[in-house]
Amino acid sequence: MQIDPGSHVPIYLQIADGIRAAVAAGVYRAGEVLPSLRAMATEIHVNPNTVQRAYDELERAGLVYSQRGKGLFVAETGAAFAQSLAGDGVRRALDEAIRAGQVSGMSVAQIQEIFCAAIKRIAEDESRR
Repeated sequence: MQIDPGSHVPIYLQIADGIRAAVAAGVYRAGEVLPSLRAMATEIHVNPNTVQRAYDELERAGLVYSQRGKGLFVAETGAAFAQSLAGDGVRRALDEAIRAGQVSGMSVAQIQEIFCAAIKRIAEDESRR
């Protein structure tokens, strides 16, 4: 997980978003324990209180649940929920990009051409891996 201290997004939200993405991608599966606060804090070089705040955010959202003395676990509905949130985020980002293109005077056809080229480029990058 990459944390950008210079980002306008608070670090605890970057951590929460990283864990959401990992759950959506299947890195953490339903019922699986997340790294302990200290382990996560050490791994990403942040204060354990920051990780606690991220974990609290995820628990409030229903993505994870805690078992006293055992740790924090991915909820049964965690993957579906995380994928749904990821889809929402992609839609918002695309809507924002399309609006930015329109505001700058681009036609729908030009925006579509850029989008298709980006998809093609990403697919080619993935096929090289």
